Amino acid sequence: MTRMRRLLALALLLAAACSSAGGDPGAEPSSLVVTTADGTIDLAVEIADSPEERATGLMGREALAPYDGMVFVWTEPTSGGFWMKDTLIPLSIAFWDPEGRIVAILDMEPCEADPCPSYEAGEAYVGAVEVEQGLFDERGIAVGDLVELAPAES
Repeated sequence: MTRMRRLLALALLLAAACSSAGGDPGAEPSSLVVTTADGTIDLAVEIADSPEERATGLMGREALAPYDGMVFVWTEPTSGGFWMKDTLIPLSIAFWDPEGRIVAILDMEPCEADPCPSYEAGEAYVGAVEVEQGLFDERGIAVGDLVELAPAES
């Protein structure tokens, strides 16, 4: 598949996922499928695709189920950092590029007061997923693995 076709396919998939899930707390979770060297891993995820949803993220949550997370998506590559202000649980974050390739994985610690550190991918990305800290290591998810976001089933 050519690079342009991959970009178009990813953009269409993200648009479909965002319109169907939209980060609405009542919406069914979407599925983020990660293809590793050892197979595939399905994560049930909420979608944060608006500026407000991305700003709030997982703030105030006291727990996540082991395979749950939150996906942050953009229609264009971005390079901004994430922070953990008012986030109560340690998280890991994976960033992916327009081809769906994971370009960085970081562990992030809760932060109660400013200044909070910023966690950055080090290169442009179109998506990121936050999960319970350590899940990526536990499941063998690494930089270079591929992600595919599937919309929630009706």
